[in-house]
Amino acid sequence: MSWPLPYTFLSECLFLFLIRYVKYHDLHGGKQESRKSNYTDLANKYYDLVTGFYEYGWGDSFHLAGGYPGETSREAIKRHQHFLALQLGLKKGMKVLDVGCGIGGPLIEIARFSSTSITGLNNNDYHISRGKELIFSAGLSEQCCFLKGDFMDMPISDNTFDAAYAIQATCHAPDAQGVYSEVYRVLKPGQYFALDEWCLTDRFDPNNAKHLAIKAEIELGDGLPDIRTTRQCVQAMKDAGFEVVFAKDLAQVFPCPWYRVMDPTYFSWAHFQCTRPGRIVTRAIVNTLEFLRIAPAGSMGAYNVLMSASDGLLKGGREGIFTATFFVLGRKPLKEVDIVSLSRKLI
Repeated sequence: MSWPLPYTFLSECLFLFLIRYVKYHDLHGGKQESRKSNYTDLANKYYDLVTGFYEYGWGDSFHLAGGYPGETSREAIKRHQHFLALQLGLKKGMKVLDVGCGIGGPLIEIARFSSTSITGLNNNDYHISRGKELIFSAGLSEQCCFLKGDFMDMPISDNTFDAAYAIQATCHAPDAQGVYSEVYRVLKPGQYFALDEWCLTDRFDPNNAKHLAIKAEIELGDGLPDIRTTRQCVQAMKDAGFEVVFAKDLAQVFPCPWYRVMDPTYFSWAHFQCTRPGRIVTRAIVNTLEFLRIAPAGSMGAYNVLMSASDGLLKGGREGIFTATFFVLGRKPLKEVDIVSLSRKLI
């Protein structure tokens, strides 16, 4: 087990934190429509603020996955990435798009597993810089690359990729149909898009004050403009033009829930910092560093934002009103001209 406060945790999370913290909360404190119209700035400020904390707590894959007894959360996350690759039928020679790739943890794992060439699309400069370091260390610089761009307006030509996936990233989009339509545009006809989405379930009641408070806590803690329902997600995929092949909340599949690592009563050496003792240790260290002015003023605020996000996700998962693992497999239909061409080739 590594010491709970590595150098990157200090240098990447705490440096200039106060400025980022104030800017993020000024932006997120506005109305939902304002957050949607400023979604790029909101997401960038959020990830500038918390990326180092994420690496400290989660490693290089910033997503969640259900699991089996005896399976660590990191093993579950890797298995989930392999599941996506298998659903897409990835194989050597294919060009794949990772929509909202973070710092590239899933991209690296899926590239190794499938021997495909993967482009990670991201609009955050720090993520791209950090991701390039990781793919270089992994020896995958010839196989993987990063592209800076907004997933609502991708700087990519039509019909470019053989497959695409998004792992709990498009929840930051202000309009689901808009981002799914862009994925549809850049996919070749007949190819697949694997979507892993954060959603409200059918158990969410918009008239329930407790449910609304949990939803707001998740949005604030995770830098989201809004959270869509599973039904809205599926409909948006259809409205974007996809044939929905499969849609299921994977939280219903696994005996160990996706939110178990955020439960402070769940003990894991691999995620010691998320346990109750780990939280106490981390809180004490951050508080001490801030008091000694080694860390900038407001650093405890950063930690509290992440703890609030974790608590909101835990409450939403336990109540069954929120899922981090709603999976949709969509296919871009073959166009009529493509069907004619294919028929001629077969004759």
